[in-house]
Amino acid sequence: MARLDLHAEPPPLPRRLTDPVPMVLAGSAVWLAVAVVLGLLAATGVRPLDVWFAAALCGVALGAIGLGVLALQRRALRRGVKGAQKL
Repeated sequence: MARLDLHAEPPPLPRRLTDPVPMVLAGSAVWLAVAVVLGLLAATGVRPLDVWFAAALCGVALGAIGLGVLALQRRALRRGVKGAQKL
């Protein structure tokens, strides 16, 4: 009978489950869609530009900043920087 090693490391998760880029892109796309809809509603006079439009633009901007940070982390990892986070 095979012996079960209780202290063995579990296998790593597949890259598609650990990569944050698709989620950041999806979130940014949702915020962009909200901004476009609110902008169209403001252009047609249905509702004014308000805090929701500003929040949607902030969501898009934060998504872009997040993608930039991820790119910097990956570049540091490829260069072999000691403090680089493994993604």
